[in-house]
Amino acid sequence: MEKLCIEWKHLEIDNGTCLRCSKTGKTLNQVVEDLKKELNSRGVEINFIETKLPEKQIQQSNIILINGKAIEEILSETKVGKNYCSSCSCLTGIEAYCRTIQYDDEIFEEIPGGLIRKAVFKILEMNNMRDYK
Repeated sequence: MEKLCIEWKHLEIDNGTCLRCSKTGKTLNQVVEDLKKELNSRGVEINFIETKLPEKQIQQSNIILINGKAIEEILSETKVGKNYCSSCSCLTGIEAYCRTIQYDDEIFEEIPGGLIRKAVFKILEMNNMRDYK
């Protein structure tokens, strides 16, 4: 059985995270559950790791790694940027700028499920059964 490791790194302060990380987390958990069901029959076992980051590592927040590679490394058509994050600013007490992902001329603050799936299937060199953002 082939193994796939999906790791999500995000800021966590006092058991809380920012809104964009929270939305990515909810999406990612659903995508992982769907992929486990879908890929198990194709001989792939998925391991999900959630890494909670301290404030000093905020620049790494909201990164998804698939077998150790960030989504933007896997999907060469994506670009990483950053913009002001009021939620992280409230959590940290300082002005914070957090990661964004640009895909098809659209900038996402939360990582869409379709991009997660696309990266997984590219790593596995399999056809994606569904393609959505």
